[in-house]
Amino acid sequence: MTAQILVVEDTFINMKLVCMLLEKAGYRVLRADNAEDGIALAQRYLPDLILMDIQLPDMDGLEATRLLKKADATKHIKVVALTAFAMKGDEEKMIAAGCDGYIAKPIQYKNFLGEVEKTLSMNLPKEERHDNT
Repeated sequence: MTAQILVVEDTFINMKLVCMLLEKAGYRVLRADNAEDGIALAQRYLPDLILMDIQLPDMDGLEATRLLKKADATKHIKVVALTAFAMKGDEEKMIAAGCDGYIAKPIQYKNFLGEVEKTLSMNLPKEERHDNT
């Protein structure tokens, strides 16, 4: 079964790039350009992974992640932050908010897809993982 990934990103060109990379890799993609819509889509479709931009217009991605991780229906969903703000201390803030990892922008496509696959494999039983963990 193909994994479904929700991308929450407000910058059109970033959304286009991320979705193109994911779709070419065979993933099913949901899109939201703000946190409120992203939360609603996550609650409705329960995707396997959420790629969450941190700087969003209505509510930042860390607050959206906190809300998703508090709700019983969505707390199991892996969330990876997409951010241009990968400065010292930022990773700790993302992890504290409930993110399961982060990908720095600008996106390097091989690293990006590797991080997506690694995070998705965390949901699999040990015998189905690709990383032998």
